[in-house]
Amino acid sequence: MKVLKFGGTSVGSAERMKHVANLVQDGEKKIVVLSAMAGTTNTLLKIAAYVKAGSVTGAENEIYMLELKYEKEVQNLFSTEEWRENTWSGLKKLFLDLREETHRPYSLKLEKRIVFFGEVFSTFLFENYMRELGADCASVFALDFMRLNEDSEPDMQQTEMLLSKQLHEAGEHEIIITQGFICINAQNEIDNLKRGGSDYSASIIGACVEADEIQIWTDIDGMHNNDPRYVEGTQPVPQLSFEEAAELAYFGAKILHPTCILPAKMKSIPVRLKNTLDPEALGTLISNDYKKGKIEAVAAKDGIAVVRIQSDRMLLAYGFLSRVFSVFEKYKTAIDLIATSEVAVSMSIDDTSNIGAIVNELRRLGTVSFETGLSIISVVGDLRSDNLGFEAKVTEALHDIPVRMISYGGSDHNISLLVRTEDKVKALRSLSKALF
Repeated sequence: MKVLKFGGTSVGSAERMKHVANLVQDGEKKIVVLSAMAGTTNTLLKIAAYVKAGSVTGAENEIYMLELKYEKEVQNLFSTEEWRENTWSGLKKLFLDLREETHRPYSLKLEKRIVFFGEVFSTFLFENYMRELGADCASVFALDFMRLNEDSEPDMQQTEMLLSKQLHEAGEHEIIITQGFICINAQNEIDNLKRGGSDYSASIIGACVEADEIQIWTDIDGMHNNDPRYVEGTQPVPQLSFEEAAELAYFGAKILHPTCILPAKMKSIPVRLKNTLDPEALGTLISNDYKKGKIEAVAAKDGIAVVRIQSDRMLLAYGFLSRVFSVFEKYKTAIDLIATSEVAVSMSIDDTSNIGAIVNELRRLGTVSFETGLSIISVVGDLRSDNLGFEAKVTEALHDIPVRMISYGGSDHNISLLVRTEDKVKALRSLSKALF
């Protein structure tokens, strides 16, 4: 069995849904995981924002416009009046439920219940279309099996048990359809796996059923060796290791959600990135294999700040770093890169929501400064110490660009450099020229 996830652009219109329906009808057993149709989640977040602002009229206007969009898609998707009427009748009931939610007092829990409708809309449309085609399909509801634990992480044991039960009750079918992104948390409330979490859903499901392969279908032909928005002539990377793909996803490659890799890696299930618009393209295969002595790709991550703390007492001071890290832990702020010297430490972060409080507490330990408007440039591949010269190529390519920090040696697969965001594009192009 395979697990196939289709993103929002892949199911973003009636025509795209028809294309996906053709792709999945190949006689092989599979679970199809769908995101919300492109633009729907953003609209639902707008509706939640109107509820928060106390504007019932604003929320109703957004719902009305979204309802018109889906009515149009129903007309374009189905070929028989019977299926148009049945599907639109079901959607109207869902929109009625959505309207009822908007009349409740705003809370973050309510916002998650509002956003949840995106995936429900798309799977309802797609399942009905597949049934009109006469496909051998059934559906399982993500809220009936996808579970989070007390730490808001996937509860793999419970999810596997519940999913097995749902699949057994659904019976034998060529195609099983379900929602990505949405789940139930430890408090038994509707929750989600954060934006982009449909990738995570597919990986979790694939691990639970021990799939032969997990396929992530988007509108680009695999993970490229540089950012095609800024660099001309980029190429898809045919093969990456789990470690390399995780580094690229975390440090800026947008095609794959960073958390997607772990469940597949734990079960050694290959992940294939495919292009819905060009299904014959090879895409990128992510597995335990890697190419020795090869730089694979470059990625960039914006919105970075660096915090520097200097202390005369740091020299041989036992526990200094643990006290520094405890401040970031207190404010649940992850550190991306770190560099230390005898009397100073620099750390980069991508969440600056608590930067003021963090700096104030760190000042008890030394002199603190911070800088924003930075980007992390990551060079990923097989960069082990016996492959001589890679670090020299990287630094030489950036010889005329000010580098704020370099992180090398913490991973066999990554050299990361901190630059001003205004220098990011120049850095990406220089690295592409030097490395590829």
